[in-house]
Amino acid sequence: MIIIVMGVSGSGKTTIGKLLADSLGWEFSDADSFHSPENVEKMRRGIPLTEADRMPWLQDLQTAIKHWLQENKNIVLACSALKDSYRQFLVSDRELTKLVYLKGHYELIQARLKERSNHYMSEKLLNSQFDTLEEPLDAISMEVAQPPQIIVQNIKTALKI
Repeated sequence: MIIIVMGVSGSGKTTIGKLLADSLGWEFSDADSFHSPENVEKMRRGIPLTEADRMPWLQDLQTAIKHWLQENKNIVLACSALKDSYRQFLVSDRELTKLVYLKGHYELIQARLKERSNHYMSEKLLNSQFDTLEEPLDAISMEVAQPPQIIVQNIKTALKI
């Protein structure tokens, strides 16, 4: 199974994803590591990515997900997956790929981003993240104001794993 933990930057995808993977004994992967150096530099400078920038990244993620499924791997993937079209592109098998949406209020996430250091995604891009976000209707939704361990337990309960 692949669990895609999605949401805007600062929603806790990596934190929750790693905790979830550890609690299940699964592998963790971060979609950020699939970005090209050019995309990372753009985001570091506060420039939102274009659809053309995102397409090679999405294609690489789609390839990785298909590979993981073919190998029967259990993976937790932290990935923004902000638009429905991106999620449709990434999820080829609805039975074996589950979406978990980390939902939070702008002010809370903005405060988290202000506390971050050494990450290319700064609060400068938060407006564009929320502007791009198309909230999923087919995902398990988790409120990010809860403690991480509670969120992880709630995800496991919702997925019955």
